[in-house]
Amino acid sequence: MDEQRQQELASRAASEAGLDAEELWIRYFALGGSLAQIEIDAYLQGLQSIPSLERDILSHTLREALEETGRELPDSGGGSGGAEPRNGTSRAARADPDDPLELLGAAGAVFLTAEQAEAQRMRALLETGLLDSPPEERFDRITRRAREHFGVSSSIVALIAEHRQFLKSVIGAVGQNLERESTFCNQTIRSAGPMVVCDTLADDRFKASPLVVGEPHIRFYAGHPLLGPGGWTIGTICVIDQNPRGFTDEDRRVLRSLAEAAQREVTP
Repeated sequence: MDEQRQQELASRAASEAGLDAEELWIRYFALGGSLAQIEIDAYLQGLQSIPSLERDILSHTLREALEETGRELPDSGGGSGGAEPRNGTSRAARADPDDPLELLGAAGAVFLTAEQAEAQRMRALLETGLLDSPPEERFDRITRRAREHFGVSSSIVALIAEHRQFLKSVIGAVGQNLERESTFCNQTIRSAGPMVVCDTLADDRFKASPLVVGEPHIRFYAGHPLLGPGGWTIGTICVIDQNPRGFTDEDRRVLRSLAEAAQREVTP
């Protein structure tokens, strides 16, 4: 998407959501954004550019805010701006450059059904050409750095397909093509920020997981979502270990840095 058009729509969406500059920045920062409030303000005013990853996190922030208020996304001037598909065609099955929902990508998911949003997410994944592709050093280099820094047993770059998890890069003993619903990464892609589980046996979401009570006996997990075209979350970079451990602010910074490196390879 053209950055200027995305900026204009993001600014109008922020206005529709009724967020002041400080509240928007707090929400954005909580979802993993790293820019200062003054930088976000300048971007929304059209005074400066920001990296694509930060634009996508901001879009996720606006999507959640709009969902809470129940307000509709602003129209770009040529589209209807509503949630219903036109001419009997699902939004998930088309890419209309004049449709404000298409322009907003994942930020418009609030107005799609779950099935339509998943179809759009899968379209973004397939557009990367990475699903079921062979291992590549450009990704393996990042996962090696992740395992070395955190001192864990395994690190992976995972892509979440319709029913399975495909490992684009894996360092360690983690099985390929696990059932999607059983994976930790399937939970991570539902958030714009990192998901950290310091001790899986102390977390009601995961203590009965087959990946915890059975191989590979995960006790620690930290993952960061990776975004594909349109800001759709298509996968993660994560580290796992068989022992519980803490997770510091510095660890969070490093995980984000590794995610940014992987992100550049996903959407160069």
